[in-house]
Amino acid sequence: MINRQWLLASRPKGSIEDTNFSYKECEVPNRELKPNEILVKNLLFLCAPTMRNWMSPPGNSLYPSIPLGSPIMAPAIAVVIESGSAEYAPGDRVSTRAGWQDYEILSTDLVPVGKIPDEMTSVDAMGKFGLNSLTGYFGMLEVGQPKENDVVVVSGAAGATGSVAAQIARIKGCRVIGIAGGEQKCQWLTEDCQLDGAINYKNRNVEKELRDLCPDGINIYYDNVGGDILQAAIENMAVKGRIVLCGQISSYNDEKPAEGPRNMMRLIYGSITMQGFLTRNYTDNFPSAIGNLKTWYEQGKVLFKQDVREGFENLPLIYRALFDGSNDGVLLVQINSD
Repeated sequence: MINRQWLLASRPKGSIEDTNFSYKECEVPNRELKPNEILVKNLLFLCAPTMRNWMSPPGNSLYPSIPLGSPIMAPAIAVVIESGSAEYAPGDRVSTRAGWQDYEILSTDLVPVGKIPDEMTSVDAMGKFGLNSLTGYFGMLEVGQPKENDVVVVSGAAGATGSVAAQIARIKGCRVIGIAGGEQKCQWLTEDCQLDGAINYKNRNVEKELRDLCPDGINIYYDNVGGDILQAAIENMAVKGRIVLCGQISSYNDEKPAEGPRNMMRLIYGSITMQGFLTRNYTDNFPSAIGNLKTWYEQGKVLFKQDVREGFENLPLIYRALFDGSNDGVLLVQINSD
């Protein structure tokens, strides 16, 4: 059998280019498994913005760096082929972090691995109830801590993470405003997701729109993009407002670190908090979170968008859709059948 791979050929400088990737075919790993190792066949990959950070040079201890010449790392759904672990058996489907390749050996001591229930499809496990949705869930509930009648603003609100965060705030009785790029996305937020308002950042003055829509200030700002939109929200925060730092996608293609607020005194005099988080901090609570998301989905209280595409050969091209805004929801790539 052939093991197809997409390798990191060079580190991106600015926007990701075709030359940053190289295709390779090799043999499927064939050696005796060590304790707690599993040989898996990858089925599906999530295209996540943070993978762009993983392609950066080593030295930033806050996130991993993919070695040059190694497969691109990504959140994945895989099926166990052989197992040296008492916890996982051949045929089990797992959620994990894997390389852009068909087959690989994973150590369950070194990478996160979780078993997927038999009744859940691989697409739903990585889509509706996967990493992006869980990030929106924990960021809003654990960090934002919404209270009834809070004014909540979410950037990247039509995205896979932002839309879940915004809808959860609405479920909790908040007044919710979404920021998104394009009238169609804003219409989806107000008409389908039932948000109280939406701002198209492409043709509106975000700071002024927030001032008009939130005259008493913003209690919770859920930030997915950073940059000027973050600053616009800061200028409109209510006293003792909470800023949830989830992502900085506006700067992922920059060659310098994401910039912070331009007016720190605004935070001090407003008694405003800013807190970042990682979804893996809440791993023990994943089952209950997935249970709540499933209940809300079945009750029609939360909607999910899943943009499912196919083809191992298309992985680099599909991944770039995250940065040109052409994806419609959580971006998944199926490379093999279950």
